[in-house]
Amino acid sequence: MAKYYYHKRSSKAFRKILALGIIFLGIIISGYVFFPLLSWQIYFAPVFASQNIEVPIPKTTVITGGTFTNLLGNAGRALTTDLTQAGNWYPNFASAQGSQAKTYSISIPKIGLKDAVVTNSNGDLSKQLVQFNTDTIPPHNGNTIIFGHSTLPQLFNPKDYKTIFANLYKLGPSDLIEVKIDNVEYIYRVQSVIVVEPEDTSVLSQNFGDSYITLITCTPPGTIWKRLIIKAKLEKI
Repeated sequence: MAKYYYHKRSSKAFRKILALGIIFLGIIISGYVFFPLLSWQIYFAPVFASQNIEVPIPKTTVITGGTFTNLLGNAGRALTTDLTQAGNWYPNFASAQGSQAKTYSISIPKIGLKDAVVTNSNGDLSKQLVQFNTDTIPPHNGNTIIFGHSTLPQLFNPKDYKTIFANLYKLGPSDLIEVKIDNVEYIYRVQSVIVVEPEDTSVLSQNFGDSYITLITCTPPGTIWKRLIIKAKLEKI
């Protein structure tokens, strides 16, 4: 009888531990999936509100069935796709190719970024910023598209290319981006800040009417839910 009683108590204890484990796992998964909504409210809504920037996401996000599906899909993609490789950001979109292979640097004083290396000959975002296209380079006319990795703002390290664009969301119109190429420095002034869906390739369009740079990273911080797009134009001397 004593053995049976001991076995029964052990079985009940195991079931309790298993139930608690399942509940804890559920909380972790839910937090991971819905973190983008929380981080949007924590980091982005206040900043964009103070800058009076209009973005395609309302300040109060309405949660719908489509929102759940979108968050779950992006959470799964984050686990299965290596986003330190620039070629995985827009896998169905061919980048504009040309002969202007180049390595240069950019600095963004407002967020403490100094001489970050940019290349259009290597797609590894863990080692540098990556220029998506090779049909133009600064300061020539055209839209130079630069990808950069991001993570939670508190993990920002200007020397770590996996966190280098974590504070990019702090930029607003009229902020400056400095481009140094062949030992000559050019100044670009931010024109617009927008947030788009990750499948929106309109931000990759070319424009040879003037000299532009477009900075792209994932947003909100620490997620791949949306894309933050910073577009700047060359300041004429």
